[in-house]
Amino acid sequence: FYFGPNHFKTLKALDKGRDEKWELHRLVYLGWPLIRWINQFITINVFDWLSGWGLSMGIVLLILTIMVKVVVYPATWKTYMSSAKMRVLKPKIDEINKKYPKQEDAMKKQQEVMGLYSQYGVSPMGGCLPMLLQFPILMALFMFVPSAIELRQQSFLWADDLSTYDAIITFPFHVPFLGNHLSLFCLLMTVTNILNTKYTMSMQDTGAQPQMAAMKWMMYLMPIMFLFVLNDYPSGLNYYYFVSTLISVGTMILLRKTTDETKLLAILEAKKKDPKQMKKTGFAARLEAMQKQQELLQQQRQNKK
Repeated sequence: FYFGPNHFKTLKALDKGRDEKWELHRLVYLGWPLIRWINQFITINVFDWLSGWGLSMGIVLLILTIMVKVVVYPATWKTYMSSAKMRVLKPKIDEINKKYPKQEDAMKKQQEVMGLYSQYGVSPMGGCLPMLLQFPILMALFMFVPSAIELRQQSFLWADDLSTYDAIITFPFHVPFLGNHLSLFCLLMTVTNILNTKYTMSMQDTGAQPQMAAMKWMMYLMPIMFLFVLNDYPSGLNYYYFVSTLISVGTMILLRKTTDETKLLAILEAKKKDPKQMKKTGFAARLEAMQKQQELLQQQRQNKK
């Protein structure tokens, strides 16, 4: 029997000098293999280092959040610049849409759009890879904070215990999917997520197409769904997401103000004129080849008729 804290390093130390390993540290769930590796060798060590300063756990989480944002900033910048390039090219995309208004010309329209991206050296998938690279780091914190026993009975601001929810309102009844309380950090996280979504959507013209309008409302619905999902989670986790989203909003505003889109368009125009920059990206080249093949098959079917 083991009677003691469910602390990763404490449990791992029990195996030192033993022939038969107990591996009790695996009782501390840190996520899937990659996520667990990040938490075991990076997150826990950084968290312990910050905790050693004698700061409150709320400040430790704040500093940890800032450090994470600094680490993922290159990917954030790459994603933003990819979005900015697509935005400055939108007038040219609109011209192509007007050129091919009919549904049967959708293949030609898509092919011309991809040709435009190739000419300007822009990849429509350019912002996806940086976002995917951030995912393991963000998930690592999602798995680590609820399992951190150091947060137990540690207060911060109005939260009496960062290891459990910070109920600002307790209902005399049970609300389906929400519970009998409302957590303030979770509510603040939801509000900042909605503001972040609103600001992000304001930088993108979703157009008048029904599917784009539906996607827009889905983007607003996601933060509301997270309110129901995370309301019972530790206040330390919701506090982390709240601060993280605030920093994200600030970063987007700063990038928007410091990015000269007129200059960016001029750079893209210069790339278009430079033959060395005319080489198609791998994704664009493959997609264009697939479109040509589909167009050829469609013509063959029409000829048979």
